[in-house]
Amino acid sequence: MNILGISAYYHDSASCLVRDGKIIAAAQEERFSRIKHDHNFPAQATAYCLKEAGISSEQIDLVAFYDKPWIKFERLMETYLTFAPRGIRSFLLAMPLWLKKKLWMSELIKKGLPGYKGDILFPEHHQSHAASAFFPSPFDQAAILTMDGVGEWATASYGIGVDNKIILQHELHFPHSLGLLYSAFTYYTGFKVNSGEYKMMGLAPYGTPKYMKTILDNLIDLKSDGSFRLNMEYFNYCAGLTMTTQKFHDLFEGPPRQPESEITEKYIDIASSIQKVTEEIILRMARHIRNQTGQNNLCLAGGVALNCVANGLLLKENIFDKIWIQPAAGDAGGAVGAALFGWYHVLENKRLSDSTSNDSQGGSYLGPEWTTDEIEIFCRNNNYPYTRHTEDKTIDKTAEAIADGKIIGWFSGRMEFGPRALGARSILGDARSETMQSDINQKIKFRESFRPFAPSVLEEDVSEYFDLPVASPYMLLTAQVKDKYHEAISIEDQSRTGLDKLNIIRSKIPAVTHVDYSARIQTVSQKDNPRYHALISKF
Repeated sequence: MNILGISAYYHDSASCLVRDGKIIAAAQEERFSRIKHDHNFPAQATAYCLKEAGISSEQIDLVAFYDKPWIKFERLMETYLTFAPRGIRSFLLAMPLWLKKKLWMSELIKKGLPGYKGDILFPEHHQSHAASAFFPSPFDQAAILTMDGVGEWATASYGIGVDNKIILQHELHFPHSLGLLYSAFTYYTGFKVNSGEYKMMGLAPYGTPKYMKTILDNLIDLKSDGSFRLNMEYFNYCAGLTMTTQKFHDLFEGPPRQPESEITEKYIDIASSIQKVTEEIILRMARHIRNQTGQNNLCLAGGVALNCVANGLLLKENIFDKIWIQPAAGDAGGAVGAALFGWYHVLENKRLSDSTSNDSQGGSYLGPEWTTDEIEIFCRNNNYPYTRHTEDKTIDKTAEAIADGKIIGWFSGRMEFGPRALGARSILGDARSETMQSDINQKIKFRESFRPFAPSVLEEDVSEYFDLPVASPYMLLTAQVKDKYHEAISIEDQSRTGLDKLNIIRSKIPAVTHVDYSARIQTVSQKDNPRYHALISKF
């Protein structure tokens, strides 16, 4: 039985094909359209999934869309009416897309799948997130926590997964949202909402959380169980075209930072403060969920679950014995969750988890691939210079080039599903290099110099270099570089503040050691990516 999962029309549109409970293919539309966070119907991603499965749209048995558009529209209308007439500009901008597309999702899906005559399933948004977290996990049963901006009404939820069922027990509702709180600060610190959250998280360790009390005293009423209410006088996202109000700006003594302008110490400290508040909320939620569910293991999804710093702290606190995080935790992963929700929860098919494996997502290498012959033909037809090597020589020469300080574009096997480069479409460099971070940031990626890079480390060697007791195949956990690899820092360098800390050499692997000695780790297993494992071993 073939089930197609779809997420679309908000951000990070994606498709996923599940056959008899196994994920056959999954991809985001942006990987084909080259439009970052493409929200359009995932036509090209769907075509790829069908091709990988060897079927046409007529052979799909069930389509599952990742949320309920009519309930989302209800929330939108109720919000606009509550804040009228203040939200009229936002209302007028939103309505054409809703009236022309989003309310007619069944028709749009069938138009995008010529020949499909079957049913269309609409799980709730957080059911899709929960299914994406639990069903691929290695657990027979587990607690589930989902956190994002907003689905229909829910902004966070928790419950349990048992065998082939998802039971969500409690929800936090819009406008009280951890995802939107974090995005409001992303906006205020001068980064783009829905894509700049990573930047603010990377900026946070350069600062001091001196505004944490200001946030907790004024913006949020946080309870011991992790539930909260936001003071909406400070936020504009319900009715306006921005995230924050003048009252917010007055509280932090100035307007939002202009994008691309200098990042002053104030904004760095604000980033540090909201990161700490986020961590505190997640820890409180996790402790409450452990107490309420009695489960030993936890599964995470939703955009907030991509906060690898909070995830690392959650692991370190040992609230749960084990945690598993969906690698495509944002809206793209909703396509996976919707399809698996249909197969297991709705159709009640038996689920067999494997506690000896990391998960059933196979390293998240679920996208398209090309053979060496196809690549050679492409290069030849386009008059691109190339040399074709044997497999062993390719590994040898690449390892030598990295050791010589070269920066490598590594294109190998199936493309990753999710936002992380995991050794299939990756930029590689020597972690020992003192200039590698700045070279890649400034000369290749053309991005902010403070943004950290992740180490890819052999799974069997991770405890040699990092204080991480578990595998981290999806780059979703941070941990500390072990003390024995730290370098001594001069008294003068210790007194530096803000981004002046950037170029201090802190360890023997400086290219992947962040300012607080942390690293966002990818463990590489021979099972999931034997070629990348061989390259790292040779290096």
